[in-house]
Amino acid sequence: MAARLKDIAEELGLSVVTISKVLRNHPDIGEATRNRVLKRMKELNYQPNFAARSLITGRTWTIGLVVPDLLHPFFAQIAKGISVEVRRKGYSLFISSSDEDPALEQEEIAQLLARRVDVMLVASSQMTPESFRRIEEQKIPYILLDRQFPALASNFVGVDDRVVGVLATTHLIEQRCKRIAHIRGPEVSTAMGRLEGYKQALAAHQMAPLQGHVVSIGPSGDHMGEEAGYAATGKLLASKSPPDGIFCFNDPVALGTMRAILDAGLRVPEDIAVVGCGNLSYSDFLRVPLSSVDQNSKMIAKTAATLALKLAQTKDRGLLKSTLLAPQLVVRASSLRANNMRKPA
Repeated sequence: MAARLKDIAEELGLSVVTISKVLRNHPDIGEATRNRVLKRMKELNYQPNFAARSLITGRTWTIGLVVPDLLHPFFAQIAKGISVEVRRKGYSLFISSSDEDPALEQEEIAQLLARRVDVMLVASSQMTPESFRRIEEQKIPYILLDRQFPALASNFVGVDDRVVGVLATTHLIEQRCKRIAHIRGPEVSTAMGRLEGYKQALAAHQMAPLQGHVVSIGPSGDHMGEEAGYAATGKLLASKSPPDGIFCFNDPVALGTMRAILDAGLRVPEDIAVVGCGNLSYSDFLRVPLSSVDQNSKMIAKTAATLALKLAQTKDRGLLKSTLLAPQLVVRASSLRANNMRKPA
């Protein structure tokens, strides 16, 4: 017969409330008591009855997360960070990927709503906020990650993407690039903010994008970025005025860009300097280490998880919080053009 919470409490001379707090990792419980309870639970192979727990508390102790691409290291890092944080408080994280497909994203959101998750976190591929109106109708609190909708009042955690564009483009200008192109993302807030920052930085230095120097990777966004970056760079290299600097929407796009430049017999950064966004963990280990704008994925995850846990416990949908974290440029060899340019004979 399966062990019950009541059985463990009686055996250890504790209250059921104390045992329950141990399961929820409540700070009221001392370390010695917590270890004693957890040891006995392990010996008895105790499995919590989540259905009964949900009926009593009105919570499912689950949090849902939808991201555009789980293979993208940026979103993988966020998913891992959130999972670590919520697990400490006794919550489970349901993770799904939309593959940058708005229709699939809506299906995944519907599945999580059917599971009655306590909170939902979404890095959306949608062009409109209608899916989130439906979440609101279900009275489930949610948090937008990385991407937001200007017309939608909601919880949000991410970076200021306009600043991302300013940092990357200004750095290329400082590296003496005169023809700076931008490979932009799809019609989501991150891409639009980075494009705005790119144009703002150029204008601040009395420059402007040359014709054909803003190329879109289309709807792929973070999904299949390397292929999209390679194709977009091919268009830039074939233009009347090929760029000598390229700011890429994200790091996967930048990887495709550098490959296209090298395949064309050109050099990075001497002929074309490249800056990405995301500061992926392997950026230092590339053939030409990639300069990138760090989005602070660890802090995004920690901040989002903390807010999600608060919303799960309070169910307060009226308290909306927007957190904009500061991005930071990490300079590596791919953009250090000023010191690598050939001097005239």
